Amino acid sequence: MESILSGDAGAGPRHGRLNRAIKESLRELGAELSLLNHSVGTRLDLKAADLECLDLIAQYGPLSPSALARRAGLHPATMTGILDRLERGGWIDRGRDPSDRRGVVVQAARGRGAEILRLYLIDSGMNTALDQICAGYDERDLQLLAGFLHRTADAARTAAERLAAR
Repeated sequence: MESILSGDAGAGPRHGRLNRAIKESLRELGAELSLLNHSVGTRLDLKAADLECLDLIAQYGPLSPSALARRAGLHPATMTGILDRLERGGWIDRGRDPSDRRGVVVQAARGRGAEILRLYLIDSGMNTALDQICAGYDERDLQLLAGFLHRTADAARTAAERLAAR
């Protein structure tokens, strides 16, 4: 009965324990990454939601404010305040949408994305730590891990979309 409730139907006891250990590790990773985000935001004098939006802009930009709001799961009115703060801080640039001159797109200001990556990866020691962790795996294992993490991110995105739709 426990394996059905925990999503381990048909799995042996060892598989179920490993499945739970992975889920617990992902929760712990989420909490630790949240703390890292907080530390980076504090160093940059950015609110958590501002940093999250800036990261989304750096990854997927240029984006319209409404597309960014959807990706971030935020109300468009909230997005306006975030974008105003990011623009005042010199983190983003707003411009005309080349495909629709009436529309606006936002993108990371030149060079500012590198500042965030430096804090996340280099100053925090995360880049070196990840290199050391990955060095302990062969290429096949790294491909498996990359696939797992990609599928897990997709599952998280889908779960968030389902909750937002309710």
